[in-house]
Amino acid sequence: MTLLLGDTVPDFTQDSQLGPINLYDFAGDSWVVLFSHPADFTPVCTTELGEVAKLRPEWDKRNVKTLALSVDTAESHKGWIPDINETQHTSVDYPILADGDKKVSDLYGLIHPNALNNLTVRSVFVIDPNKKLRLQITYPASTGRNFDEILRVIDSLQLTDHHSVATPVNWKDGEDCVVVPSISTADAKVKFPKGVTEVKPYLRFTPQPNK
Repeated sequence: MTLLLGDTVPDFTQDSQLGPINLYDFAGDSWVVLFSHPADFTPVCTTELGEVAKLRPEWDKRNVKTLALSVDTAESHKGWIPDINETQHTSVDYPILADGDKKVSDLYGLIHPNALNNLTVRSVFVIDPNKKLRLQITYPASTGRNFDEILRVIDSLQLTDHHSVATPVNWKDGEDCVVVPSISTADAKVKFPKGVTEVKPYLRFTPQPNK
């Protein structure tokens, strides 16, 4: 199955170290970051799962729930988590799906033909409260993810869902935004009372509307 941005993501129920998880029930009215890792007791994954736990205040601030996955068992996850907590100085408090039957991996395309056939690739899915796929990134197994970038994209999505702006290159929360092309400069000056700077007729900047 190939998931495209804007698709409704498939629901599933799968075991985890915290018990069975139904995606839609788990998500509720929150955003979800679902991310797969190749295997338990591996070095890059240990740093990644620790970082996600350490970022809990940032996820909470954005109404985001986190959900990890590998094809290892729930018992394997339980054995690995103390290592993550010890080495990364944190406490893993979110579910790690135990996708031994590859049910979720098949639904979300997490085992690629050119990868080892029993290992999930390092993918990230950002899912909005309407269960729509808003971002998908797949990394090589040798490269740890940048979760600051995931947070940055979520900030952009949550902003642009409610305001007629887009976010320019390397944008961070609090910085100027781009006025969308569908709004004329005259209308933009009314809509954005903080001001509009026109660089080109198609390139207009305004301070972030919700700051």
